[in-house]
Amino acid sequence: MKKIVVNMASESDISVQGHGVHTAYEELLHALGSRDDVDVIRGEFKRKVDCDVYHLHSIGSKMWPKIFDKSAKTVVSAHVIPDSFVGSLVLAQYWRFLAVWYMRWFYNKADKVLAVSNMVAESLHDELRVPKYKIDVLHNTIDMNKYKTDSDDHYEAREALKISPEKFVVVGVGQVQPRKRIDVFFDMAREMPEAEFIWVGGIPFGQLGADYKSMQKMIDSVPGNIRITGVIPHEEVKLYLQAADVFCLPAEQENHPMCVLEAAGVGLPIVLRDMPEYNDTFKQDALRCARDEDFTAAVKLLQKDKSALESWSEKSANIAKRFDSAAAADRLMMIYRELTEE
Repeated sequence: MKKIVVNMASESDISVQGHGVHTAYEELLHALGSRDDVDVIRGEFKRKVDCDVYHLHSIGSKMWPKIFDKSAKTVVSAHVIPDSFVGSLVLAQYWRFLAVWYMRWFYNKADKVLAVSNMVAESLHDELRVPKYKIDVLHNTIDMNKYKTDSDDHYEAREALKISPEKFVVVGVGQVQPRKRIDVFFDMAREMPEAEFIWVGGIPFGQLGADYKSMQKMIDSVPGNIRITGVIPHEEVKLYLQAADVFCLPAEQENHPMCVLEAAGVGLPIVLRDMPEYNDTFKQDALRCARDEDFTAAVKLLQKDKSALESWSEKSANIAKRFDSAAAADRLMMIYRELTEE
């Protein structure tokens, strides 16, 4: 069978990398790189490439030569939709209509658009007017083998991070921005002074981030039992997850967050906001909270009840099984072949 040549590119290679899009891109590069039926060319921005398929993970101007090149098929992973910007970037509620116009143009130029969740697929069709025949759902995945964690890994991670073995540790991951509802995470820390809370992330876009000043002020006034790492290399994120007892992400808007998959790979109980975006992905394998105040109650339950902690850890293993990257690579190769054989 003829090898398929794929040029996979994300502008995060040459810009900000402290976000889930770059992680998803890296994971697919890794999964495809281990196969013998595909050759992957990474990056090569601002120009056409001799390939069978362009697979784009970002939609900026550096992708225009590729999206216009009709000598190859074009696949775009839809990691962002217009709502992704509100609560992430400054004044997004005022220029959202421009994002709709641009995304509608860009996604419709592709031969195939891969939605990372069913909710994203609905937005692509309903708001961005992408024809249904162009849309497939391909959830973000990771190599779960890289995240498997045993008691020795847990102990060593705590030792490396100078965390007491007796502490109950809650970790959240993501950019510090309003839609992540980091304020809920901080409130939990205030209500549980005996536990340690760690937020892995910072403000990678600086003053372009939504509500930058208030977010920075919040960081500067955190309670004493919370640690904020700032933007760190992705390979260090796993260490914080391995040191944790619980993973918590109170975000109000997400598509299919990579950090939840990583936490599931480590085997942590997962606490999330109860949102429809999770109905087809994490389902009932995450402890989902309807209200802000429910997060503290959920985490306190996991702290006090060892059987509940173990039960929700077992449920997160179901997430890990569903979103391992090997299966995604198989599916992606089928999509590539269907396009190139048309």
